[in-house]
Amino acid sequence: MSKKILIIEDDTFFRGLISKKLLAEGFGVLQAADGGGGLDQVKNEKPDLVILDLLLPTVHGFEVLSSMKADDSTNQIPVIILTNLGQEEDIAKGIKLGANDYLIKSQYNVEEIIEKIKNALKKEKVILSQK
Repeated sequence: MSKKILIIEDDTFFRGLISKKLLAEGFGVLQAADGGGGLDQVKNEKPDLVILDLLLPTVHGFEVLSSMKADDSTNQIPVIILTNLGQEEDIAKGIKLGANDYLIKSQYNVEEIIEKIKNALKKEKVILSQK
């Protein structure tokens, strides 16, 4: 049974790009275009990992992460934040809220992102990823 990855990302092109690569790697893919829909899918589908943008319609990514980590049924799901927000305070907040990794989109190509996903699924918690 393949691992299910939920991508919560409002950029349709970027979400599709990551989805296509994950499918090619044999993963199951779920998608949400906003924070509210993403949070619903986390609770209903219990994915094996969540890729989370922060700047989302309806519910901000930090709120999605906080809700996930406060819920006993979802707090063990690994989360990789994948965003354009690269301020030190944003990175620190994401890690403090329980993200397994924090990636700034412009610093990683799709193949590197897929490797980060594979590592997170192996339960290798990364404190901070920066290039």
